Amino acid sequence: MNTEKDKPKVLRGYLNYKDLYFYQKADAIYQLTYIFCQRFLSQYGDRTIDQMVQAARSGKQNIVEGIEAGNTSAETEIKLLNVARASLQELREDYEDFLHTRQLTIWTVEHVRYAALIGFCKINNRAAAYTAFAQKWTAEEFCNTLLTLCHMADKMMCAYLVRKEQLFVEQGGIKERMYAARTGYRKEQEEKMRRLQEENNRLRAENMQLREKLGMTRDD
Repeated sequence: MNTEKDKPKVLRGYLNYKDLYFYQKADAIYQLTYIFCQRFLSQYGDRTIDQMVQAARSGKQNIVEGIEAGNTSAETEIKLLNVARASLQELREDYEDFLHTRQLTIWTVEHVRYAALIGFCKINNRAAAYTAFAQKWTAEEFCNTLLTLCHMADKMMCAYLVRKEQLFVEQGGIKERMYAARTGYRKEQEEKMRRLQEENNRLRAENMQLREKLGMTRDD
């Protein structure tokens, strides 16, 4: 017998995007990028300011839209999260370009501060953990922090997308789920009718047996 838990569902369970670590990191990236541009680019009238801020905002907003859309459309969710990834990759390129053009260093595993930076970014997702330092960092510290956050957010989204794509393959989109729900409902109703018919036949048979025992005919 099917339970409520076993029944196919059209809408997925609600997921609060604010609870997702990659959203929290994307929000931190957006807030920090705005501060970075104000501190290190605006004084030069750099045209990349709008591009960087918009790329950071696009990364955050497409996560919001994607997760919200995911309740009804896994396909739309996957598409929008990939747009978010592309925006953050564009932003990473801007931070790398800033470092290269100013002969600043991109920290790698050999750098003395690399391990500490990775450790700090791993355990801190929300913007408040970073904005406390945003007015003190040098341009090199700022850029390497943002590069690390962009990389981590992208990695988290990739892992999330792998799971979503697998669910999409297994369960399909909303049309498939609607079809499964309708089919399941019809089967459930047919099963109820079958059981009622069987019960009705059983009662009729018992009634006939009782009438025979009492010496009654079908016309009595």
